[in-house]
Amino acid sequence: MSALDLLIRARRVVRAAGETASAVGVRDGRIVAIAPYNADLAAERQVVLADDEVLLPGLVDSHVHVNDPGRTEWEGFTSGTRAAAAGGVTTIIDMPLNSIPPTCDLPALELKRKTAQPQAYVDIGFWGGAIPDNVPELRPLHEAGVFGFKCFLLHSGVDEFPPLDQSQLDDAMAEISEFDGLLIVHAEDAHRIDQAPPPDGASYPAFLRSRPRVAENAAVVEVIELARRSGCRVHILHVSSADIPPRIATARDTGVRITAETCPHYLTFTAEDIPHGATQYKCCPPIREAANRELLWEGLRDGTIDMIVSDHSPSTVDLKHLDTGDFGTAWGGIASLQLGLPAVWTEARRRGFTLTDVARWMSAAPSAQVGLKTKGRIEVGSDADFCVLAPDDTFVVDAKSLQHKNAITPYDGRTLDGVVRSTWLRGHPVDIEAAPRGRLLTRGAQR
Repeated sequence: MSALDLLIRARRVVRAAGETASAVGVRDGRIVAIAPYNADLAAERQVVLADDEVLLPGLVDSHVHVNDPGRTEWEGFTSGTRAAAAGGVTTIIDMPLNSIPPTCDLPALELKRKTAQPQAYVDIGFWGGAIPDNVPELRPLHEAGVFGFKCFLLHSGVDEFPPLDQSQLDDAMAEISEFDGLLIVHAEDAHRIDQAPPPDGASYPAFLRSRPRVAENAAVVEVIELARRSGCRVHILHVSSADIPPRIATARDTGVRITAETCPHYLTFTAEDIPHGATQYKCCPPIREAANRELLWEGLRDGTIDMIVSDHSPSTVDLKHLDTGDFGTAWGGIASLQLGLPAVWTEARRRGFTLTDVARWMSAAPSAQVGLKTKGRIEVGSDADFCVLAPDDTFVVDAKSLQHKNAITPYDGRTLDGVVRSTWLRGHPVDIEAAPRGRLLTRGAQR
């Protein structure tokens, strides 16, 4: 073999089958060799990881709201991708909202790409949006390379991205199934939430009652039945109700093509521990009770929940209404892009999971969902995207020190396990102080 560009030797390399002591060889941004740790291989550059460091595949976060263009005071591609890199994330898939315009037609997609390209510190792909009256836009967006289409079944929080009613959802599924696309769904039933008691100021229990799990459950049942009829591939976003995994398992057993995700905040926090007026914890669907959290972990254990993604949904501090603590009026979203890996690892290791499990949930599964065949795994032929993690190191989260544009997160002050020491993109360490080197990704395009 001719000389490699890069050789990384690590006592712990996380691969699909488990951890190995390996030497990982890279040429032209791709992994071209995986050999025993002491293999005699020549390389222009050699890196030997410390004994307390683990080589993970770079994380793939398929649920990120960058909000650029249009709401860049909330986040932007520069700050968002720097935060991703600082957290070991090498690929993000950007949601079609809360940017202005939302990514619901070709001109909006082109604007999003022009905006992102010069700011990308990691690789970026894009979701399209399915909203009322844009069915004719779905195939052109698919052919232009979006990874799928997001829809809401109730108000999204922003007026420019309205929800689909049942008839519109059916129409969107019928169209998307024609080209075997993917529909990803914010599944909460608007009617049941309208019937629930309204939130009551700073009371978290009242806010939780205003977003009952029955609303999530009913919406997922509706999506399953429409997907069964249309044959459309569907994905349930940010599962917070532990009643949902059994429904997904039954649907799969009967031939419905359905996957599901959950998020670090649902696996970390519990409703019982959220302080009065602590609106930094507000998200929709909401963080639920401790017993519910444990059942979500069991959904990951048995494979019913496929993946963990951040649902990074930041805002400016004033929109969180910390002065009043009003859960009814505060923006619903949690900033966590930089913190997903340590947050998940902290809780996962307590329950007997391994870094192999974490890599499957946070790298391999999101990559497979969107069809990124060269991402999410340390295998010959994959992109040389890596996260170097010190899993036994701990740190206390300081919101002001994060790369996120706005210094507000419910993780502030929390002690987490796992320090990301470096992030590598196609065989080069990501330097967030240097010029960005990320690329824009399109569905189906493989090098």
